[in-house]
Amino acid sequence: MSVMTSPSTVLYPARKGPRAFTAEDLWGIPRVGAPAVAPDAKALAVAVTTYDLEKNEGCGRIWLVPVTGGEPRALTAPEHSSQQPAFSPDGRQLAFTRKSDKGKSQLFVMPVDGGEPRRLTEMPLGVFDPQWLPDGSGLVFAAMVLKGHFTPEATAAELERREKDPVKAHVTEDRIYRYWDTWLTTGEVPHLFLHDLASGKLRDLTPDSTMWFDWMDPAGQYDIAPDGREIVFAGFSFVEERSLLRSAIYVVPVAGGALRCLTTDHPSDDSRPRFSPDGRSIVYGMQHDPFFYADRVRLMRFDRAAKKHEPLLENWALSPSHWEFAADGTLAFEAENAGRVGLFALRPGSEPRPLTERGSVSGTSVARDGRVFVALQSLSEPAELFSCAADGRALQRLTRFTEEATSRFGLGEVREMQFEGAYGETVQMYVVLPPDYQPGRRYPLAQVIHGGPHGISGDQFHPRWNGQLFASPGYVAALVNFQGSTSWGQDFAKRIQGGWGDRPFQDVMRATDLLIASGLVDESRMAACGGSYGGYMAAWIEANTDRFRCIVSHAGVYDTLSQYASDVTQGRSKSFGGEPWEGIEAIDRYNPARFAKGFVTPMLVIHGEKDYRVPVAQGLECYGVLKAKGVPARLVYFPDENHWVLKPRNSLLWYREVHDWLKRWFGARA
Repeated sequence: MSVMTSPSTVLYPARKGPRAFTAEDLWGIPRVGAPAVAPDAKALAVAVTTYDLEKNEGCGRIWLVPVTGGEPRALTAPEHSSQQPAFSPDGRQLAFTRKSDKGKSQLFVMPVDGGEPRRLTEMPLGVFDPQWLPDGSGLVFAAMVLKGHFTPEATAAELERREKDPVKAHVTEDRIYRYWDTWLTTGEVPHLFLHDLASGKLRDLTPDSTMWFDWMDPAGQYDIAPDGREIVFAGFSFVEERSLLRSAIYVVPVAGGALRCLTTDHPSDDSRPRFSPDGRSIVYGMQHDPFFYADRVRLMRFDRAAKKHEPLLENWALSPSHWEFAADGTLAFEAENAGRVGLFALRPGSEPRPLTERGSVSGTSVARDGRVFVALQSLSEPAELFSCAADGRALQRLTRFTEEATSRFGLGEVREMQFEGAYGETVQMYVVLPPDYQPGRRYPLAQVIHGGPHGISGDQFHPRWNGQLFASPGYVAALVNFQGSTSWGQDFAKRIQGGWGDRPFQDVMRATDLLIASGLVDESRMAACGGSYGGYMAAWIEANTDRFRCIVSHAGVYDTLSQYASDVTQGRSKSFGGEPWEGIEAIDRYNPARFAKGFVTPMLVIHGEKDYRVPVAQGLECYGVLKAKGVPARLVYFPDENHWVLKPRNSLLWYREVHDWLKRWFGARA
């Protein structure tokens, strides 16, 4: 196959080290969280999480980082896990969450200049996302309560009753009855509470709400008006008459009162509301297509006085996220762009300006003077804190929490390549070379196929599917952003709907041909590895080609029809091309289960019992078919993991099994 390509670009050079990168090293790297900016912008508070492999858990510690230089200072003790720091308006106190002995996070406050933390809450299901009232008189936070048992006391009593009840059945008539790894039938919903610091009294601001916050990212879903009188938040509910799960924007008075929905007639999700600095408007994100989860986000503005909605950023090709205001009304936000997560600034009346070029940002926070603070990482560097001016100039690294850990190992060179994919479309991929790469030598190939499918293999130091860790044993790791990936616009992402196995399969095969033709890859020793949708593609590759020596499928979709057992089935007809009651021909067109006749390649199948996104039967069925057919296969089953493998020692086993499987079928080096 002839593949047109542009010259590869070296993004990050190889970094020499005393030895190769290992999974133990990955868990030895401190993980730097989102920065919280002090009101005077002279310091940041950040939670840095380190992992104890013996205890099999992580512990977050909050540090105070000087912005103008100097060593960070630990604010919280190392024996308690602390997260989500928030400065008081006068900058003298810090609120944060800390895990209690019962494993639930509670709200604490401590002086920034030193002193013992003071515990403020005893919520039965814990708290998250604290924010100060603008006058510093109290703290708003979110906490889970049980439907029908909305007070903390009633929730605690009901939890105790359930613990003693021998019957643990789930009964429902709801379409959405579980999500990711949680049963929604148990009734947990988030409420917003206000803790008054002077009196110590606690008040429920949303006492009758049965809505959910975003399950995957529940923090950041609400904001407090500059005058402290109103709260705005994004809440999910199931709209029975439309059979849709959607989020809308709600406001509630801080003094008490009924919830009011601002976006009742919108077609799909509204998200992340933020008050403007002058309090006159609310900016939020709006999607149009409820059946396409990667539908582009448009920024909208709600005029509070006129009660009118108007577009703020409607026709931009990319999809903004995690926006925050500067004092002058500039919005800083993140957006996927060409396989990266870039930082952008939007001034009133102008187009977004990119502030970063490489790597991926997260945790955007904006100081009153307009400076922007983020966590920034790349395929060759774990996240650290950086700052830049509002125009993107003077990008400066502020922390070196990961430097000691990363000095213990070497990393491979990272390249970026573009090539002609299926039907003439330009496709991008990252290529990570072995740390001891020698020009002219051909290496085994690991195709690392991302999930979604509407996501990216990004320029980031991924904690689970780490490109460097796939390359470290002496392989070339290819991370193809096939058609269907996000960050190249709406059309690029949508064009695989109804054709999951078409363009992405061809793109991965063309990328493979390119790497062989470039002289980097040994054609006789190649593997395809993928998770979630990437696991679907692993199964589709299994069914449609014997080019690979082995395959790894993690949490992969094996039978598209059976995906109606998934937690969210909204939009399945668009993804697969039809509904089962309309005839299953369209669903079966790209269904790996219907093409098992082609299964000949050895496969490692990995799945978690608590995976409700791709239920565990998908992996078990795939493994069973392989074994029944006589194809070499190995099963790794995690009874305590969900769609991801999150526990440190489970992750070590995951990487060990994957690396051993590749080594087993690649054989000794040529």
